[in-house]
Amino acid sequence: MWPRWSARSCRADQERQRPAYRRAPVPRYRARQFSSGETTEVTQPALSSSPRRELTLRGVIIGIVITVVFTAANVFFGLKAGLTFATSIPAAVISMAVLRALKNSTVQENNIVQTVASAAGTLSAIIFVLPGLVILGYWNGFPFWMSFGICATGGILGVMYTIPLRRALVTDSDLPYPEGVACAEVLKVGSGDSPEAAESVESGGAGLKAVVVGSIVSAAFYVVVQTKIFAAAVSSYFRIGDRGAASGFDFGLSFALFAVGHLVGLWVGVAMLLGAIIGWGWAVPHFLLLHPEGGAAAEAAQATWSHYVRFVGAGTIGVAAIWTLAKLVKPVIGGLAGAMRASSARKAGTLHSLPRTEHDMPIGQVGIITLLCLIPVAWLLGHFANISGLGEHMALLVIGGVVFVIIMSFLVSAVCGYMAGLIGSSNSPLSGVGILVVIIAALLLVLGVKSLVPEEAGKALVAFALFITSIVFAVASIANNNLQDLKTGQLVDATPSLQQWALVIGVIAGALVIPPVLDLLNQAYGFLGAPGVDPARALPAPQAGLISALAQGVITGNIDWSLIAIGGGIGAVLIVVDEVLGKTGKSMRLPPLAVGLGIYLPTSTTLMVVVGALVGAWFDKRAERGPKAEPTKQLGVLLASGLIVGESLLGVIVAAAVALSGNQSPLAVVGDGFATPAIWIGGLAFTATVVVMYRWIARMGQGG
Repeated sequence: MWPRWSARSCRADQERQRPAYRRAPVPRYRARQFSSGETTEVTQPALSSSPRRELTLRGVIIGIVITVVFTAANVFFGLKAGLTFATSIPAAVISMAVLRALKNSTVQENNIVQTVASAAGTLSAIIFVLPGLVILGYWNGFPFWMSFGICATGGILGVMYTIPLRRALVTDSDLPYPEGVACAEVLKVGSGDSPEAAESVESGGAGLKAVVVGSIVSAAFYVVVQTKIFAAAVSSYFRIGDRGAASGFDFGLSFALFAVGHLVGLWVGVAMLLGAIIGWGWAVPHFLLLHPEGGAAAEAAQATWSHYVRFVGAGTIGVAAIWTLAKLVKPVIGGLAGAMRASSARKAGTLHSLPRTEHDMPIGQVGIITLLCLIPVAWLLGHFANISGLGEHMALLVIGGVVFVIIMSFLVSAVCGYMAGLIGSSNSPLSGVGILVVIIAALLLVLGVKSLVPEEAGKALVAFALFITSIVFAVASIANNNLQDLKTGQLVDATPSLQQWALVIGVIAGALVIPPVLDLLNQAYGFLGAPGVDPARALPAPQAGLISALAQGVITGNIDWSLIAIGGGIGAVLIVVDEVLGKTGKSMRLPPLAVGLGIYLPTSTTLMVVVGALVGAWFDKRAERGPKAEPTKQLGVLLASGLIVGESLLGVIVAAAVALSGNQSPLAVVGDGFATPAIWIGGLAFTATVVVMYRWIARMGQGG
């Protein structure tokens, strides 16, 4: 989900506490006492270095196929909803089903498949920044080789940065990695390596069925929505009082959004609901009173939210991300020291004495690959500067840009990796990190370059800020994902170096898919705020729009820092509240980044996520009453993953139909006059489908 979105800031002692608001079930692992008093039993992988089937050609091919499919789905869904979804668990389930038919598979080979495929859930987060160049009007489409270069070089750098970070944030850390642990359990259950395999989700068979059924249901519902027989959303906007204030709500009838709520968990959902209340219950009416807007209530409220309220959310997200970064200095230094010790052992010929799970890529090799990646990064920055009219200052922009990429990428990789360990990669604060990066990049351009170029070059500077932020964003997204994968590998006795090479392969495969899918969606729908785009049809691309607006505001000097300051104050209060809640030892938390998300995402996105979180929590509570609680919860996670995949893939297919036909509603069978009945029919159908699906998955999980 999100992926890459909510965040929790916790003190050092809270790092030992497994957050109860995470979604994925954590089975038995090595005994560890949490501050809540809960003990979890963990099985340590044995010291092993004997050869076994792990990085295989068939595994790589299966992983690439899954990567291509899930990347396309994630690109569409992320542009529509502002969220992406994690693909590790559904990829693991699909891999187990395929490799079982091919015989002689191992849990480590399945792990390689999900490692390759997981690039789809993270590298696609580049859509949070890159479409900003189109929204700005600087690009008309997505040049393939430049877009590929950003994704590929940034992604590979992200893999390299995780090697010293692995020891700080995985090996020597008490971070729970809920999604990584859940994926490890799915792999062990499916391979029969877990004592719970006998009462599991039928060694992956039931899990695969849950993914497939979820995909079919969400795809079918999406098709009916495109016919306009079902409404796409249930919304209502209204004026408040007699002074011009307005507000409203918008429930998007999307199974993908609903499923995201199930995956992120109850307290992330509650935090997003609080953000929506702050945004639409206070901020929108408040700023409408200060800056009156005429016309319909819906138009006034949406304009106020876009021009003012989103920047408040940006401030909230920024403060929470800074807080997280400040807490990572010590563990990162420790990780670098650990990497150097492993390198010394390799040189001394004693690497065999270390567990397989300590076999990273050699640190010297990491350094060479990093340097080699910086060459195309420098070329990309120079080429972009030249074609944008900044060629006279190319040397300054290239040298400064490369230094910026090196330093900032490592810092944000540490932040995102830490958050993946705390709450899962689906919930890491990638968007908040992107906001910080673009603001810093824009400020540096103002200080170092703006005075040297003519005033009309301001747009080019904005574009350059977005371009360099895209590279850093690609680095951070992959680093965020890879650390979670390495946690999964640690628990199934996988070799980190082979996983790291597998992710490089996944990065390249994903980088080949992202540019053409982005181009297709741009032609079919366009992005909200881009020149000449129909707002009614455009994909919202909320993060890209916000980040481009921030860059433009900083460089032109038109940004209203007071709005960001208000959001920062809200974020500071939320950090204190979340810290206090964490000290209680109870399950209640209030992640500040999730609240910020609720403020600056439209209610058409957030409210259905909240509904999904509530239903998911209810489902898990009911599952705990039965004899097979954990398998049932796993099936719920897999069903939710399928719901996201089905709708997202159909979205890409419909986009292709729109682009080829030129018809914005190629599947419509009724006109706008059917809008009111469509709301009732669609809402009832959505509710009934949820009830039927969850009853079915509960019966299957309990063996019924």
